[in-house]
Amino acid sequence: MATPKPRVKLPKSAAAGEVITIKTLISHEMESGQRKDKDGNTIPRKIINKFTCEFNGAPVFSCDIDPAVSANPYFEFNAKVNEGGTFKFTWVDDDGSVYTDEQKIDVK
Repeated sequence: MATPKPRVKLPKSAAAGEVITIKTLISHEMESGQRKDKDGNTIPRKIINKFTCEFNGAPVFSCDIDPAVSANPYFEFNAKVNEGGTFKFTWVDDDGSVYTDEQKIDVK
């Protein structure tokens, strides 16, 4: 399996108090834990089970993800920005792997 790759899209700049749209997607081959390999052994569950977004260290959005989620989970949400700073995005995998991305935004 390829290494999961997070992708984030948000404006580079915004006006103070503006509500922006943030889009995230992580390329990830989810495994439900229900299938068996060629030898009949259960393939362990491996899904992204938690997603969080912070802005300058303050929580903006978070969710727990259930096994019914499809591969390559996509999230779209809004955030109000009053100052410039950095968004930090975190995806947590069942095996304990953590994938992150950071995006800066300037506020005029």
